[in-house]
Amino acid sequence: MAGPVMVGVCAITSSITDFPTGLRDSKMLSAPKREKLAPVLLLWAPTAVGAASAAEIDELGITACLGLAAKRALIALHEAGVRVGESTVLLDGAHDWLNPALTSKLRVITRVKADQDCAVVAAASVVAKVERDALMVELHDEHPEYGWASNKGYGAAIHMDAIRAVGVTLHHRQTWVKAPTERNE
Repeated sequence: MAGPVMVGVCAITSSITDFPTGLRDSKMLSAPKREKLAPVLLLWAPTAVGAASAAEIDELGITACLGLAAKRALIALHEAGVRVGESTVLLDGAHDWLNPALTSKLRVITRVKADQDCAVVAAASVVAKVERDALMVELHDEHPEYGWASNKGYGAAIHMDAIRAVGVTLHHRQTWVKAPTERNE
């Protein structure tokens, strides 16, 4: 409900044979384990995270913004020297939401639960989750009433109560907030 959507990307080659100990889907790791693993992943393989803002999500929709965020992450990988155009991209899920966002199409393979079965997708999910969580903790300092340090922008009771009491911020996905608001920031 609040904050950007973030997409992580991780590039590996066939020469990588060992995977970081404890690597798994970000949803299967506690926050402390994700935070401990993220720096290891940054050393293991080139990674990048792209974001699309709450305003972009409201304007374009979440699926288009997944593509936009991924495009931004892929540009960062390209700028770091990864030959993105020659790569095969493995997307978690059943739908290719990436290629519609790109001018030059990539080879994309979709796989349901790839974040649970594939180390490179798990690594991408961890770095994206750690970066987004850190951003939401920073935003909590600006707007502590929403409890973002603990709920990270999801629809927890404290977050919903604050929306009803004080309204939404520019960090909220306005089209996702169903509760009536008293003021907008």
